[in-house]
Amino acid sequence: MKRIVKFMKRNYKIILLIVALSAVLWSFMPNEKKGDPEKDRTILELLTMVLERGHYSPIAMDDAFSVKVYGKYIDGMDPTKRFFLQGDIDEFSKYEKEIDDLIKNKDLTFFELTNSRLLQRMEESRAIYTGILKKSFDFEENEEISVDYEKLPYSKSKKELTERWRKQLKLQALSSIVDKQKLEQDKKDKEPGYEMKSFATVEKEVRENSLKSLNEYFDFVQKELDRNDWFSIYLNAIVERFDPHTFYFSPENKEKFDVSMSGTFQGIGAKLQKKESGVEISELISGGPAWRGKELEAGDLIMKVGQGKDEPMDIAGMRLDDVVKKIKGPKGTEVRLTVKKVDGSIKVISIIRDEVETEETFAKSTVVEKDGKKYGIIHLPKFYISFENKLKRDAFKDVATEIELLKAQNVDGIVMDLRDNGGGSLETVVKMVGLFITEGPVVQVKAPGRSPEILPDPDNRIQYEGPLVVMINNFSASASEIFAAAIQDYKRGIVVGSKHSYGKGTVQNVVDLNQFVRGSSYGDLGALKTTIQKFYRVNGGSTQREGVKSDIIFPDRFSFLDMGERDEESALPWDKIEPAKYNPIDANYDNIIANSKQRIQGSSNFGLINENAKWIFERKDENTYSLNKNEFKKQSDIVDAKIKKYKVISEYNNKLDFKSLPKEVALFEKDTLLKQKRERWHEDLQKDIYVEETLNVISEMKPISKVKGLPKRISLN
Repeated sequence: MKRIVKFMKRNYKIILLIVALSAVLWSFMPNEKKGDPEKDRTILELLTMVLERGHYSPIAMDDAFSVKVYGKYIDGMDPTKRFFLQGDIDEFSKYEKEIDDLIKNKDLTFFELTNSRLLQRMEESRAIYTGILKKSFDFEENEEISVDYEKLPYSKSKKELTERWRKQLKLQALSSIVDKQKLEQDKKDKEPGYEMKSFATVEKEVRENSLKSLNEYFDFVQKELDRNDWFSIYLNAIVERFDPHTFYFSPENKEKFDVSMSGTFQGIGAKLQKKESGVEISELISGGPAWRGKELEAGDLIMKVGQGKDEPMDIAGMRLDDVVKKIKGPKGTEVRLTVKKVDGSIKVISIIRDEVETEETFAKSTVVEKDGKKYGIIHLPKFYISFENKLKRDAFKDVATEIELLKAQNVDGIVMDLRDNGGGSLETVVKMVGLFITEGPVVQVKAPGRSPEILPDPDNRIQYEGPLVVMINNFSASASEIFAAAIQDYKRGIVVGSKHSYGKGTVQNVVDLNQFVRGSSYGDLGALKTTIQKFYRVNGGSTQREGVKSDIIFPDRFSFLDMGERDEESALPWDKIEPAKYNPIDANYDNIIANSKQRIQGSSNFGLINENAKWIFERKDENTYSLNKNEFKKQSDIVDAKIKKYKVISEYNNKLDFKSLPKEVALFEKDTLLKQKRERWHEDLQKDIYVEETLNVISEMKPISKVKGLPKRISLN
């Protein structure tokens, strides 16, 4: 059974101060180690072969393909246009429509030219920023800067390039000065006798810290990166044209594709992913240090990493592996992350490194009473399974156990919380859907050139017949979407949450390139993760791009942003196949849905969330900033006032009483850490306005055993 792997990407562009600053510091100073051209040509040939023969939807390598690859590659090397001059681009442009021919001929001329030129321009950049940071900035001058890099032309001369660096570094300095002045004022407010630092002192400290940080970063990457790393960027500009989830792993960094569903994590307990605008937190692991700290969130962009009290280092442009190395460290040590929040605020978060408890990555449940009825909530972080040892825990068995425990509490309904669940095992989700339906197809899987394979519920038993609501959000992907779609298609329950889920309807496999070359003297050739299948709902529709649309839409911070697979230019298209034969339940939820919509429209809290979402959407196109300190401060104060206004959203309390199940309570006396984790979870649920409305929805639902025309069902023991 193929495993569906989480690969979250949210390509919304909220250009904000520090994002703009960090992007400008996309600066590599790699060692130019000698590569092996013959090995590179072999890798290029193998990648072409695997993609043409194994990709779900291979595309023609023609002039149009070349133009796309060219643009992605050049943008990837110099996204803020801080290194290449217009003359360089003019020289490169003759290859814009020839990359397809270069690939077929295994010709590395274009790569060699661009790589050597980039190294040259990067070497020159150190002298540029060093010279700029030696002098004080004039913040009284009325000038602006645009950070809309897509529309920004390349500099025609080194003089223009130096001016671009100056403005970007000035913006960075001004942003840091404003933040430091706020800290100085806070100290003054707390200690009236404190003597605040002057503007000149703070300005000098900021420039010195910027120079130190840049030098440290340049020195760091100079020792870490080599020609092979840059060749990997070139190769991925090629393979990612096929779809966003096709990716080449270089020989030196051939990371094992993360198909492990064991729930074992290390470090601060956060998963990271590389984005054009920085390194993003894609998931927090329950129970981990970051999760316990309550400050870091999925969606945060990491701008800097600091060790203890040391000056933080800008990580813009740094490889994901290198960022991970910076964040990881011995248990008990401190790491400080400077992050950009979705609302645009910049925050420094201190985290003490620790071991991450794997227990919290598994399914867990709680009970809550509302208006005289009792409900169960099952939180499932992923559809985990151990393929190597079927005797170990898996999500299907654990959810089945939680259902039995909740049934013993005589709950009046169950909520399956799949928010932020990025997927996992296809085998597991198919069996899990079977806990809520008697029999029938669950999902269709299609390989190219073949008829769809229908994966059915493996038995005709049903474990739970009561009311069911599935919670999803923008980050629910893959297996989560299969579950929500099946429940929705069978009308077995109601799906609530974001307007749609992520929209990843594809299956990937990792191909080791070494298997094709026996007795090679090249060493490790790396691996290619490539898309091999698509899955479809039982109604025939794909979840690709479109995701699963909620029956009841809850306003959230991302309501007006285009999120998910649909935002990826190279994402495979939505399509439809013949529906499978299935019998939906004769249930009508129209009145329940209408009642929920009315409550949401009349809620001041949901109204504020919706207002916040509109504000975030409106800010995404703000690309021009004043470099005058007074004007910049005015802009900053306006943003701060808005952030403060919407902060009350996080202070909401539904005042519901969530309780652990008796089996778990019995463990608390010996396992105080488990008790603390559950208390923390229950505190989070009390602040969750979405859970409250979900309980309102489920309170109006009836058990499916009371629906007309249903066949007799057998309970699962």
